[in-house]
Amino acid sequence: MIYLIEKVAWLERLDRKITATMARYGIPFSRLGMGIVFVWFGALKLIPGLSPAEELVRNSIYFIDPDIFLPVLAVWEILIGLGMISGRFLRLTILLLFLQMGGTFSPLVLLPSAVWTQFPFGLTLEGQYIIKNLVIIGSALVIGSTVRGGRLEPEPDIK
Repeated sequence: MIYLIEKVAWLERLDRKITATMARYGIPFSRLGMGIVFVWFGALKLIPGLSPAEELVRNSIYFIDPDIFLPVLAVWEILIGLGMISGRFLRLTILLLFLQMGGTFSPLVLLPSAVWTQFPFGLTLEGQYIIKNLVIIGSALVIGSTVRGGRLEPEPDIK
C-alpha cells in the first residue's frame, strides 16, 4: 500500500514538472514554429514554380494579377513569420495573420473543385492544406492572449 502511494506521488511530481515545462515553453515554441512555417512558405512563393500552393493561389485570386499578388502575399507571409519569431509587434503580426487567413480559406468557396472530392467531408490535398489553418488560427488566438502580459499557468488558483 505504501509502495502504491509513493508510486502515485512520484507520478504526480513528474506530471507537475512536465506541465510546468509545457506552460513555460509552449507559447514560445508555437510562435517559433509558426514563424518558421510562414517565413518558409512565404519564401517559396517568391520563386516562381517552387511553392506547391502557387497554382491554387493563381486560380483562386483571379481578380488580381497573380504576378503582382504572389510576391505581395509572399512578403506578407514572411512578415508574419518574422513577427512570430521575434515576438515583436505581435498585435500587428496577428492582425496580418487573420487577414491572410481570409484569403487562405477563399478557395473553399471560390474554387470548390480544387478543395473537395465530395462535399462536405471529402477533401483534396489542397483542401487539407487549407483546413489545417484552423490549428494556426487557434495557436494565434493563444499567442494573442499573451500580448498584455498573460501567460499559461500549469496550476491556476481555483477560486
